[in-house]
Amino acid sequence: MTATAAEDWKHWSDGRAASVSALHGQLALTGTHWLEPGPAGIPGLPGQWWADAEGVRVRATAGDGITVAGADGPVDGEVLLRPDSDPAADTATLGDLLLVPIEREGELALRVFDPASERRTAFAGISAHPYAPEWAVPAVFTPFDGEARSVVVPNADGKERPLAVTGQIAFTVAGEHRTLTVSRSGDRLSGVIADASSGIDTYRFRFITLPAPDADGRTVLDLNRAYLPPCAFSDHFICPFPPPGNRLDFAVEAGEKQVLTR
Repeated sequence: MTATAAEDWKHWSDGRAASVSALHGQLALTGTHWLEPGPAGIPGLPGQWWADAEGVRVRATAGDGITVAGADGPVDGEVLLRPDSDPAADTATLGDLLLVPIEREGELALRVFDPASERRTAFAGISAHPYAPEWAVPAVFTPFDGEARSVVVPNADGKERPLAVTGQIAFTVAGEHRTLTVSRSGDRLSGVIADASSGIDTYRFRFITLPAPDADGRTVLDLNRAYLPPCAFSDHFICPFPPPGNRLDFAVEAGEKQVLTR
């Protein structure tokens, strides 16, 4: 283990805890409200909310206090909020609340982030295995023939949704040669995995991210940076479960383990 590798991991680990516990970080999510085409109320929020072909619509008065980011004043009438799938996505605020429109598989919802959430105020850190260099290993990425595939997997909210996957990584770790199915987002690779410790010593599944593979597909799988999915921090995220074949039959004693509470 080099001091630089251990220090880099510690910096990453500290950054993870700071990010999820930020004012409007993952721990602050208190609701994901799926919207219908007709105007309706959302518990705890003023105004009327609905979905249309362009995004999320809100109808409110100035006295309601809903403000769209970048606007000169509060909403007074009807306003369109573009979801996170749009390059010009919008957000809004109501006091300390952050309101974020999202789109998932063609369905629109409004997420509410509250800095005073119970999960955020009770947060005491993320437990993790100590850094161990033997869990950072070479890997080779092989893309699937043709276009990316979709695999239908359960999600944390109980629904099944397609997960786009683009290939597999092959690697040897803890004396075991294995493959994992991964997705490609930009240059980097990402995956959803479980192992023999999942649901026992660690959360029921974790996410991994790998550097962009080179021209020969070579990259690095660093399981020290296996991290908890957003749904570990709030029940209102809809994280995908691991696709078939992505449950390792040995314990990965590396990476994040559980959310700690006071």
